[in-house]
Amino acid sequence: MNKRLLGIAEQALFATVIFVLVLLAFADRLTVPVWLQPIGRMHPLFLHFPIVILLLTLVMEVFRFRPVRAGQTVETVSAYRQFLDTLLLVGTLSAGLTVVMGLFLATEDDYSGTTLQWHKWSGVGVFLVAAFIYWARQKRWYNAPLARVGGLAGVVCLVGAGHYGATLTHGDNFLFEPLSRPEEPERVPLEQALVYDHLVQPIFEQKCVSCHNPGKLKGGLNLTELAGVQKGGKSGKLYVSGRPDISLLLQRIHLPLEEKKHMPPIGKSQLTPQEAKLLALWIKGRAQANGRVADLPATDSLRIIAAGFLAPSAPVESFDFDEPDEDVVRQLNTDYRTVARLAYGSPALAVNLYNKANYSPDQLADLSPIREQVVSLSLNKLPVKDADLKQVSQFENLQKLDLNFTDITGQTLELLTPLKQLKTLALAGTSVRYEDLVGPLKAFKNLQTVALWNTRLTPEQIAQLQKAYGKVRFVAGFNGAAAEPIRLNPPQLKNASPIFSGSTRVDIRHPVRGVQIRYTTDGSEPDSLRSPVLTAQTTISQPTQIKARAFKAGWYGSSTATFDYYRSTYKPDSVRLLLPFNPVHQANGPQSFFDGILGTFNANSPAWANNWMGFRKNEMALLSRFAKPVTISSVALRIMVEEETSIFPPGEVEIWGGAGPNELKRLVTVKPRQPGGKEPHTLQTVTCSFGPQSVSWLKIVARPLKQIPAWHPNKGNQALLLVDEVFLN
Repeated sequence: MNKRLLGIAEQALFATVIFVLVLLAFADRLTVPVWLQPIGRMHPLFLHFPIVILLLTLVMEVFRFRPVRAGQTVETVSAYRQFLDTLLLVGTLSAGLTVVMGLFLATEDDYSGTTLQWHKWSGVGVFLVAAFIYWARQKRWYNAPLARVGGLAGVVCLVGAGHYGATLTHGDNFLFEPLSRPEEPERVPLEQALVYDHLVQPIFEQKCVSCHNPGKLKGGLNLTELAGVQKGGKSGKLYVSGRPDISLLLQRIHLPLEEKKHMPPIGKSQLTPQEAKLLALWIKGRAQANGRVADLPATDSLRIIAAGFLAPSAPVESFDFDEPDEDVVRQLNTDYRTVARLAYGSPALAVNLYNKANYSPDQLADLSPIREQVVSLSLNKLPVKDADLKQVSQFENLQKLDLNFTDITGQTLELLTPLKQLKTLALAGTSVRYEDLVGPLKAFKNLQTVALWNTRLTPEQIAQLQKAYGKVRFVAGFNGAAAEPIRLNPPQLKNASPIFSGSTRVDIRHPVRGVQIRYTTDGSEPDSLRSPVLTAQTTISQPTQIKARAFKAGWYGSSTATFDYYRSTYKPDSVRLLLPFNPVHQANGPQSFFDGILGTFNANSPAWANNWMGFRKNEMALLSRFAKPVTISSVALRIMVEEETSIFPPGEVEIWGGAGPNELKRLVTVKPRQPGGKEPHTLQTVTCSFGPQSVSWLKIVARPLKQIPAWHPNKGNQALLLVDEVFLN
């Protein structure tokens, strides 16, 4: 290389080293102008050039000190070294340019996480090692062992940078994924499935987490756990609860495939129509964390779609028709029509139409490409007219038809006679009459159930139909006149709060006048003769569980209602949590332990999300201070126990007290009883009693159960501890 050109290149190399070090030192404050961002985006295009050159150079450098063989001239050896000098300089300079481009690119929002850091520092390592070798190789102390070490270090950094770069672009374990791909996980039965755990999270795992995980964290978004989903990323919240139409998640999914912000990006496995619809319905249903699929109505669209993802509760019926065209199914799924498989692996489809304002017969006509595969059709509460039944009759394999509360009069039911496979016909809430049914029912040889409640048919007419078609069950609904006498509803708690400090009146009432309320405090069931009568003078001064029933002459007594009263004498002047909450359950911070607001285990209640504080990875370590010393002999924690979702009592609770934060002594250790098997959901109080102690500082340590018992499906994992209130007495 020309000496003048060589000098310029070496100066450029020195300047690049300094520039890279400056970029690294001020990375947190680095802002790349828009006009310079295209330079950063050239990083993936340019990097292959220095990789090839440096890999060749570093290997050649190892053989630089090889002894001169017979026949080799000094000129040959010198030419070899000059060529190596030039090649190393070009490779190092291009590596430096690649590093600068990469540092520019790393400032964009799409890149963060530990994988990026490993890629960045291994890439910088390649450049700095190469620059060091180029500078040192002219020194007298540079020898063969040092050349081998430098070359090996450069190759290791180069391989590492390439590996982590491939992980960023193609996902974790891209190279060996075909060999290590796990078998398809066992599908959970619908009766046991949770909406998020078994429907939503698997979609994220399969289609999203290769880019949105703690290692890569594209866009600052982590989809490996619910806390990350709820938190969102650099672009904001991932969804707006109840509003899929304005949720970022759905907007990105439905962008054209060629759009840069479309998710998943082009080249990645895309979401199926059912998966996209399921996410939309989950958000529409307030994005519940612990909602059960089985608790959804049978006609709910989310439950219908779930059947295609979950294990069937009974053997899947076989059908002799072909699989539906997936592209057609994708096109037929809209905001007001759900088309989903009846069960996983089945070619049969279930269709649900909803939104009265957007209904038209064309929505039925559009289904003609899948008329053979539709076996279930729900038109519940839509303005379906008699003439629309002609469109319904095209579904030759239809087994279940829901026309409840539609506008049909029954005069055209004969249009449905081509439906030879029909088993269930729901006509509740329509204007159908007896004479409209007598003729058409003869055509349905496989009919098993007909819903006729709240129609024009009299009980006598329904009885006639039942007699004429003995194999068909006619559902007539509830007959109040023939039912048993009315039972009183349970009494209700009227205290402003069940938490009191000194003593409180037991304010339990009933809306019906003249009702007598009897109660017990020993856990037994109240009766109408021996149990004490609740009066305005009934008071309590200790934590008490009260069971109450309502009685009145001429009425059946109510079922038993259970009310828990909690005594809390002291409230700290300040409270501090020593270890972080579980990300999902943080309530309103440490003050929530003493705010007097109780939670519930009903996933449909706002209190579920707002009033519980959770601990799993960290123990609950709560430090409280009292401005004046108080005498305490009892600390109680109100907890949730829901073993089905791995929420267990704490494995151990310790109470510490003393005059100062560094003068605490352990007052008591309690190990609460753990469930021995499947038990009902409960809200419990873990009470820790000890001799009276005067304290200015109090520390409460509650450790989540380290290992869920062997009888539980999640055996061996750490349990979740949920606490909503602490009572000090």
